Amino acid sequence: MTTFHPLTDRYRPLKTSYSDTPVLVIDTEANPHEILDASLQRIRAASDLLETLYCLCFKQADVKDIPNIVNALYLLTQDGCELLEVAKQRIK
Repeated sequence: MTTFHPLTDRYRPLKTSYSDTPVLVIDTEANPHEILDASLQRIRAASDLLETLYCLCFKQADVKDIPNIVNALYLLTQDGCELLEVAKQRIK
């Protein structure tokens, strides 16, 4: 028997969730332009962070900061890409 999962029909959980219960989701029925704006916001933040890092000297950075930076970049780009996928599906 097939189980009905309303969460997967309208609300897509983000892959970056750390738990089995999704807390952050994408409303797949939201306005595609708003989904694109949310995606752009995250990808722009990741790009700005990378640009800042490119301009800095890593000799001044603390080694413990690297995992934090990588985690932030991962979250921003992964969420942005997922939002782009949903927007692309909505525009078709």
